[in-house]
Amino acid sequence: MTKTVAVQMDPIEGIDIKGDSTFALMLEAQKRGYALLYYLPQSLSMRGGTVTARAQSVMVRNVEDDHFALNEPHTLDLAEVDVVLMRQDPPFDMSYISYTHILEKIHPETLVVNDPAHVRNAPEKFFVTEFPELMPPTLITRDKQSVLEFRQEHKDIIIKPLYGNGGQGVFRIREGDENLNALIEVYEEIYREPIIAQAYLPEIRQGDKRIVLVDGTPVGAINRVPSEGEARSNLHVGGRAEKVDLTARDREICERIGPSLKDRGLIFVGIDVIGDCLTEINVTSPTGIQEMSRFNETNIPGLIWDAIETRLG
Repeated sequence: MTKTVAVQMDPIEGIDIKGDSTFALMLEAQKRGYALLYYLPQSLSMRGGTVTARAQSVMVRNVEDDHFALNEPHTLDLAEVDVVLMRQDPPFDMSYISYTHILEKIHPETLVVNDPAHVRNAPEKFFVTEFPELMPPTLITRDKQSVLEFRQEHKDIIIKPLYGNGGQGVFRIREGDENLNALIEVYEEIYREPIIAQAYLPEIRQGDKRIVLVDGTPVGAINRVPSEGEARSNLHVGGRAEKVDLTARDREICERIGPSLKDRGLIFVGIDVIGDCLTEINVTSPTGIQEMSRFNETNIPGLIWDAIETRLG
């Protein structure tokens, strides 16, 4: 029988097929003979212990402006598929958390990638705190005075929302910058959660390295260099992707965290490294595999599917 993959993702018509990691995973699955189904997170339902989604069969193709074809939507019992790829983008909010609770009802009988319970328990900026020896100086708080004292100690800092993503709400505050108080007040108005402050790492000018680990093993990396006058290296805000090799320190970081990732069923993970410091562990919807595959002439989507098929047995 043909194996089936249901992909929980953002609207397929809006993706950039040249860089989207979910699209690359779908192409690889289709090449291996899997039947693909597509649905939006908000179409998930649970009734009497049965988890369903309003899904559509989908064919994907690597053609700009003509990259998918959909059949009519139907109610899909997710217990009947082999794999669910949970690939919608953050923010990691109560909506996201609710979907992990629903998908937890079918896992592992239906393999959910990544494991929804451990995704829920490993938000990017919290999970990294399990490895304090690898991190830059970091403060998580909602207390204004603590932030002011942290800036006084470290002079040059980055502050950002605890559950933000894609570089949103990230600010560099230098010594003597008079905007910190006002910025904290803005955060207090917008967010109910704590914020995160970290010592600024000047090595960011040489790039923020994204390393992908598959089942706890590093398989590729790219360097994301911020544009002139920008503190953020995210590609969608102007960062430049460069080919890069793993250093001895990078491998040390991967060896330290790899067993925890594998034990938690976190098959596809992207970590961020600046200089010698681990800054984030991305488990929700990691990106970058197309760029890594092009730079290194490897098939990282294939390595991810190898790991998934090993789990399927």
